[in-house]
Amino acid sequence: MADASSLRVPEGATGVLVLASGEAIFGRGFGAEGAAVGEVCFNTAMTGYQEVMTDPSYAGQIVTFTFPHIGNVGANPEDVEAQNPFALGCVVREDVTAPSNFRSAGRFDEWLRGHGRIGLAGVDTRALTRAIRIGGAPNAVIAHSSAGRFDMPALVEQARAWPGLEGMDLAKDVSTLQTYAWEDGLWTLGEGYRTHSANPDGPRVVAIDYGLKRNILRNLVAAGARVTVVPATASFEDVMRHEPDGVFLSNGPGDPAATGLYAVPVIRQLLEVSKPIFGICLGHQLLGLAVGGRTSKMHQGHRGANHPVRRTEDGRVEITSMNHGFAVETDSLPANVEPTHFSLFDGSLAGLRLKDKPAFSVQYHPEASPGPQDSHYLFEQFVGGLRSAA
Repeated sequence: MADASSLRVPEGATGVLVLASGEAIFGRGFGAEGAAVGEVCFNTAMTGYQEVMTDPSYAGQIVTFTFPHIGNVGANPEDVEAQNPFALGCVVREDVTAPSNFRSAGRFDEWLRGHGRIGLAGVDTRALTRAIRIGGAPNAVIAHSSAGRFDMPALVEQARAWPGLEGMDLAKDVSTLQTYAWEDGLWTLGEGYRTHSANPDGPRVVAIDYGLKRNILRNLVAAGARVTVVPATASFEDVMRHEPDGVFLSNGPGDPAATGLYAVPVIRQLLEVSKPIFGICLGHQLLGLAVGGRTSKMHQGHRGANHPVRRTEDGRVEITSMNHGFAVETDSLPANVEPTHFSLFDGSLAGLRLKDKPAFSVQYHPEASPGPQDSHYLFEQFVGGLRSAA
């Protein structure tokens, strides 16, 4: 790392990551030119960089990929979790090479450029990851200039002026603005995403979009649900207007306490009428807040596709995908809430269930994309329960 207070840019450097501490990491820029400010995190997944970049939960964040060969399989229009990338940019070890994959429809760096996202290559990502593990996720600016011209003092000031994710509500920024029905199911080779005709006998599920991934909706459909998506700011009346058999609380970015100002009252009303609820990630955190728990920002967060989680009911371990920087504090939960899963990395709460209401949630991402499918059963558990109760 270099001291960003110096205006001297190393020869050949066309990209830089400027930390709020005043340090700078130079490299080779790719993708779009410009600058973006956010929180730097790291993701340990070896595959699925397109899915990671398009996950709305990464809004406000710059992703450091620990796997060195990012971009080597190119990009395509299918491996996305939203229409556009929500991560601000990415930091990688090796330069993006020509794609080598039969499904590739173009280069990853060109895909980033087309979506206005910045990449930085040539970085010692192991050292950066270690720094995040020790010091926590820092605020920073990622910048790319093909001419290698950077106003370093201005970039330092921009990084220091950014308030950080704590206290920030981003769900409204990434949520849908309109209600819509979803019918696409899971992807299969040679067929793509299979469209399911609406099952007239399937349970109705209303998914509240705090920043949801498409693969969540695909798994709900594959489990037999009729899915309607509503905005993050939907009221209790908005949700109930669709006569749901169950309600899904999606993943999303930002501080759950901030999003909870408008989301928690709705969830509490749903609990009052004993409407079955399933939450993932931010949805898990919001459910925790709704029952009286607390959330707090984690030191470095959990992001990757290799996170072991232990189920309390039988001690079995699931390998899961995770992407979160906040967590529900276990000791804050009331007596009517039972912890169901714990992270084997740090012991943090990874799932909960209400003893007196049909509601449960998990901190991790059972839909994966990318990642293992150990936890797909949760969708069938939720939808199957709705079907049995009908």
